[in-house]
Amino acid sequence: MKMILAASILAALTAPAANAADTLYSGGPIVTVDDKQPSAEAIVVRDGRIAFVGTHKAARRFSPQAQQVDLQGRTLTPGFIDAHGHVSGVGLQALSANLLPAPDGEGNSIPALQKIMREFRAHPTTPEGYKVLIGFGYDDSQLVEQRHPTRQDLDAIATDIPVILMHQSGHLGAYNSKALELAGITADTPNPPGGVIRREPGSNVPDGVLEESAHNMALAKLMPAMTLEQSMAMLEAGQALYMKYGYTTAQDGKTDAGTLQLLPMAAKAGKLKIDVVSYPDIEVALHNPAMQGPFYGLNYTDHFRIGGVKISLDGSPQGKTAWLTKPYYKVPEGEKPDYAGYPAFPTAKVDDLITQAWGHDWQVLAHANGDAAIDQLIHAVSVAEAKYPDKHLVPVLIHGQTLRKDQVGELRRLGIFPSLFPMHTYYWGDWHRDSVLGPERAENISPTQWVLDAGMVFTSHHDAPVVFPDSMRVLDATVNRVTRSGRVLGPEQRVSPEIALKSITLWAARQYAEESSKGSIEVGKRADLAVLSDNPLSIERSQLHTIKVLQTIKDGEVVYEAKPTP
Repeated sequence: MKMILAASILAALTAPAANAADTLYSGGPIVTVDDKQPSAEAIVVRDGRIAFVGTHKAARRFSPQAQQVDLQGRTLTPGFIDAHGHVSGVGLQALSANLLPAPDGEGNSIPALQKIMREFRAHPTTPEGYKVLIGFGYDDSQLVEQRHPTRQDLDAIATDIPVILMHQSGHLGAYNSKALELAGITADTPNPPGGVIRREPGSNVPDGVLEESAHNMALAKLMPAMTLEQSMAMLEAGQALYMKYGYTTAQDGKTDAGTLQLLPMAAKAGKLKIDVVSYPDIEVALHNPAMQGPFYGLNYTDHFRIGGVKISLDGSPQGKTAWLTKPYYKVPEGEKPDYAGYPAFPTAKVDDLITQAWGHDWQVLAHANGDAAIDQLIHAVSVAEAKYPDKHLVPVLIHGQTLRKDQVGELRRLGIFPSLFPMHTYYWGDWHRDSVLGPERAENISPTQWVLDAGMVFTSHHDAPVVFPDSMRVLDATVNRVTRSGRVLGPEQRVSPEIALKSITLWAARQYAEESSKGSIEVGKRADLAVLSDNPLSIERSQLHTIKVLQTIKDGEVVYEAKPTP
């Protein structure tokens, strides 16, 4: 019976239909990311699905009345799948002053940051009543001063309202005196668990820089309440940026309780144009009825589903809060020579949280940048699998910047899927080599080739809003590993464009257990597509980042189209 049903569905999908509103794409390279049929002359889309892949002549026979779309030499690929990012956080970035350094902004010195913030206050893009001044994306490694801005630097911007500059990593923030006052942080405030309040030299007076949980708690206190309409607009702004870069599936990693309420409402209201998969913070999820509701599972409802949970085990390598087994190459000012970062949670708590997730059959995404944090993840997964030996979940290592070669085998043994972050080689490769890790360890950040050599696959991500969700920058960094200064960081870890493309399409679909419906251009799969200005498999590798996304197509419908260049 099942075989007859499957055959009838396939026949209905593939049989020509004279009145069907089919669309036939041809006239340019079609990169299918399907090893059985790597390229094609034409495809036919029917009812949001790929109905035909093959020659142009055969496509015309298959659907003679199909609407013809001439690619005019442009390249068609599968739509891109966000292996790790924070689509709701991208919306917050859109409401903040852009403090990113070149090439994404102009924040290359503390006076430049001050100028940007003053101009932003004079011409805000924030909703009315937004009584806090927020800038996003400063990077101490790219500032002329090579330090974080202090509360005095921010007091020069304003003293009457809170001023918050968020570090590009999202793991630290700089606060003015007013912000510290309203957050209740004084010289007598102790460091919270999993965080640090940086102090002025020789005293306990906060210097304005807060790390990890200290930053998160202060930000939560100071963020103004937003109306439902404002929250929806912010989410749509984040989604729009994803679509601009060809993403047809986005992730909201470590979703907070408020956003976990917002996303289903956005879905029901028809606001989601691409698929969004939420991974709530594990401590939020344990007590949230949404994890047992209709949105949890593998099926989308109005482009939304909850895929599992997220836990953060450490911080940021570029912010020097990631937890390493060996000290930082150059420790932060005021730290002891053996400083190696710190964990977010004690090991016993991590074991308990991840074991609870296993008990609920939840896929776990674990942020672990430092190799000590990766050891902690390996231990916790071993504990969980020992308690539930019959469960075969697929936990995901997020970032894995300092993944050691000996740990790769442990990932394979435990079935941990590596989602790596090669974009660091461009944005912070020089900083890692010269300050964070030193020449030897920096060569092997996000070791994609080690993973391939172990017989595994990986995904490559952007972690937006840490950087823009720029799919072509992801491809470029995964293939070339060229730093801002033009050096190649870890040449033996470079991979081919074909492999890099799989890491943001087919292998990303596998990470989500969606490879049967997404990730490649095959008959029966969703018509999630991207039209590119050039072919990433044939363009000069050094020029991958110059490719533009011209169209993003979700379930056969164009959801983004680039404006024509004058």
